[in-house]
Amino acid sequence: MTLTAPAKSSSGKKHAAPAQPVKRQRIDATYFGFLVPALICFTIAISVPAIMGIFFSFTDSVGFGDYNIIGLANYAALFTDPAIIGAYSFTIGFALVTVVLTNALAFLLAVGLTAQIRARVALRTIFVMPMVISGIVIAYVFNFLFSNTLPTVGEHLGIEVLKSSLLSNPDLAWLSIVIVTAWQAIPSAMLIYIAGLMAIPYDLYEASSLDGASALGQLMHVTLPLMVGYIGINIIIGFKNFLGAYDIIVGLTNGGPGVKTRSIAMTIFTGFERGDYAYQMANATVFFIISLIIALLQLRLTNKGQAK
Repeated sequence: MTLTAPAKSSSGKKHAAPAQPVKRQRIDATYFGFLVPALICFTIAISVPAIMGIFFSFTDSVGFGDYNIIGLANYAALFTDPAIIGAYSFTIGFALVTVVLTNALAFLLAVGLTAQIRARVALRTIFVMPMVISGIVIAYVFNFLFSNTLPTVGEHLGIEVLKSSLLSNPDLAWLSIVIVTAWQAIPSAMLIYIAGLMAIPYDLYEASSLDGASALGQLMHVTLPLMVGYIGINIIIGFKNFLGAYDIIVGLTNGGPGVKTRSIAMTIFTGFERGDYAYQMANATVFFIISLIIALLQLRLTNKGQAK
């Protein structure tokens, strides 16, 4: 084989070989076959109604018929409406308490279910079951327990606070919602914690054990620092989900007693039924912005965790 040297110009300099054009990878038509119908459905079912809702939030529409543009009047009224302020106060307070309870119990369960115990796989399956049951079904079951079973137990044990249904107690009804919501939310948070715990190298525990660290010391100085990212993700996800609480509250208290346990989502839907369409659309838009900020924070935390 004869090798040819690069061509030289009259000045003696070598000419660089022309760059080969980069071929663009052809996208399979199947990709568009799945993508386009999904985009169309999302646009029709989500995007278009959302844009229309934001538009009507600047009007006095009742959901049909004629309407007038009233600018920011609906938004201004939101911040002075006791019902709206009460709904936001209850929802945010409920979400904060529930996210703390859920993550504390989920983390402890995850630590226990990743330990060297018998039947841990079977126990994981049992603890995950509440996650796959419908929220409204869970709410009706617990409604019966709180309204019938628990008062009977309270009568036999002589516990005054349990003799009547917690759901009818203005001061304790919120607690029943926290308990049921946490019961359903713990499994999903627990699975994330289990994944994080299993990703921690066992060598770290062996090294700390050789240094004389106790089980509690390993938990505080090895496990928790390495689980900070997972804890942050669970807190953000949980808080965002709890802000949209609806079905469990409907099945347990339906917003009662009175409006003590009425969430933001319930306030929006009941407002639609009463003809406050434009006003509750403004409420829904504010709620959407809050949820969007939390979702962006969740995405940022997730990406930061993956980068590490």
